[in-house]
Amino acid sequence: MQYYRLDDTADGLVASTDDGVFDLGTAETPIGSFRALAAAAARSGSTIDAIAEAAIETSDELPAGALSAATLPARADEVWAAGVTYEISEQAREEESSEPDIYDHVYDAERPEIFFKATPNRTVGHGESVGIREDSTWDVPEPELGVVLYRGEPVGYTIGNDMSSRSIEGENPLYLPQAKVYDRCCSIGPSVASADSIGDPHDLEMRMSIERDGGTRFEGSTSTDQMKRSCEELTSYLTRHNAVPELAVLLTGTSLVPEDDFTLQEGDTIAIEIDGIGRLENDVIVV
Repeated sequence: MQYYRLDDTADGLVASTDDGVFDLGTAETPIGSFRALAAAAARSGSTIDAIAEAAIETSDELPAGALSAATLPARADEVWAAGVTYEISEQAREEESSEPDIYDHVYDAERPEIFFKATPNRTVGHGESVGIREDSTWDVPEPELGVVLYRGEPVGYTIGNDMSSRSIEGENPLYLPQAKVYDRCCSIGPSVASADSIGDPHDLEMRMSIERDGGTRFEGSTSTDQMKRSCEELTSYLTRHNAVPELAVLLTGTSLVPEDDFTLQEGDTIAIEIDGIGRLENDVIVV
């Protein structure tokens, strides 16, 4: 099952199933957000899909076309990210950096790279604009599978775009927070797919395209089976000795890296697709 928020839905979570699209906000016991759904599942010791299935019985059905208005599906208190979890990401970081050896050490180390990515006010949804920094000269999107956590436990998966300034990070690895954390630095969506519906998160096809002036400037695909580390391992390191908030998203790294001579420009459109989750699309503005 997939869960959405829609622009024209004032106070309700939308569930998409094989049988249709349902506004859970109209149920006899309304469900107003993904956070509320996850909380209800935790209280009952059930799954989010089981809670949603019960609510669907008294919910209004929506036309399938309603999902075109999808926006940010869940407002996470924090977004975190993992780096250098695919071999191609390690190679790209080494090429951009003045100190390339540190990325090789991270790729082979026992401890993964986990870093803070975004607060709610820095995170946008499907159809909104992501940002590139005005003081950066080399900017790229990083398409990633996101693990959605409720009280530290995985309850679903989403698509994330970990926007990154390669010029700033490449100048000095200690500039990573400035390269990664800024206005509109992260997008999430278009849905949260339940853990039960995804099955194995390490066997999903991922695709990204970047359009400019009516043409395709980048197109590529990969699979999450190329990840060196599992979602479980990355989640374990995030939650160790760390008070993760009630609702969080952990992005798990990228292997779709545009060529070194490519940089995003204002007006570009980035589209990321992952099987079972959907298509996350954002245009680009300078912030």
